[in-house]
Amino acid sequence: MRVGVWLVGARGSVATTVVVGAAAIRSGLMPPVGCVTETPDFAGAELPPLDALVFGGHDIADVPLVKRAEKLARDGVVPPLLPAAVTGELDEAEGEIREGLGGGSDAGTLRERADRLIGDLVSFRDRRELDRVVVINVASTEPPFERRPEHAGLEALERAMAEPGEVLPASSVYAYAALRAGCPYIDFTPSTGARLPALDELARRMGVPYGGSDAKTGETLVKTALAPMFAARALAVRSWSGTNLLGGGDGATLADPAAGESKKVSKDRALSEILDRRVEGQTHIDYVPHMGEWKTAWDHVMFEGFLGVRMTLQFTWQGCDSALAAPLVLDLARLTARAHQAGRFGPLPELGFFFKDPIGSSEHRLTAQYELLRAWAVELGAGA
Repeated sequence: MRVGVWLVGARGSVATTVVVGAAAIRSGLMPPVGCVTETPDFAGAELPPLDALVFGGHDIADVPLVKRAEKLARDGVVPPLLPAAVTGELDEAEGEIREGLGGGSDAGTLRERADRLIGDLVSFRDRRELDRVVVINVASTEPPFERRPEHAGLEALERAMAEPGEVLPASSVYAYAALRAGCPYIDFTPSTGARLPALDELARRMGVPYGGSDAKTGETLVKTALAPMFAARALAVRSWSGTNLLGGGDGATLADPAAGESKKVSKDRALSEILDRRVEGQTHIDYVPHMGEWKTAWDHVMFEGFLGVRMTLQFTWQGCDSALAAPLVLDLARLTARAHQAGRFGPLPELGFFFKDPIGSSEHRLTAQYELLRAWAVELGAGA
């Protein structure tokens, strides 16, 4: 099975790391560290192999992938000599990047813009003789979006999209284009994406799956591992506060209060679900340009034990966001392609293991999410 991986935000740090990493693993230059689907639990799931993935995408940035990869090497995100070793793969992916929304070609109604995106996806699938294409949004986080009545039904949404002046988040236009083209859609960000009732209707009508949202790669990953411990041991969490320091493009985007609010809502949802109530404390996100591609999270947890004794837990997480995110993109592409091949459509709650705010599931406990994912992989293998 040949699978296209179409990345929205294709020249960004995450997407570039994905292409570099996939090429390095395929050629044996690097091991698949961080790729869950390369572990023994997924050996029988009949997933498409990494060498079956073909990359393309949309973006409005104009820095070629080779140049982006060289900068990532200078910043310590990828090994210094790796970009030169995979130049051919980077050039191949660069040749499949098309202008995204917000570029010079953005004329006409939303429906006309979506039709342009659909044409890009269909052309990619046909030219490269791909069995299917998975669209994954790794672009910048958008501000929260207020839904209107016309977003509840597909026909009403399409009528609105054909009218001048209709406004939808770019992530939802990309989701519409993907689903209309018969391509599964994954939102790696907390943006609205496919989370409109009309787009759920479209996914079911077209027989394609979708999933998301907001991949957990750092602080929230730790939260969803630790919070179940407090719940299981009947320890009362009184407050949980976190401070996140980010550099790079993601930090610059989240410095905008509206975009930052989308991320905070997504990051805080897991705690209230796991602990079955809201706790005191806030999540702070601060942009520190000098940090570049790196991020640091510091969390302070206050809890009560037997006889009301107050105690605390603190942890610090430091990591490179692109290097944490890239293997998850590869995992999601392979799992979603296999789900599509198996006839799944609509939301994929089994992918909740990868997300802060999983579509179709209220389960946030990391271990429980992994067991759901692992069991699903067994089912996929049995149905091959």
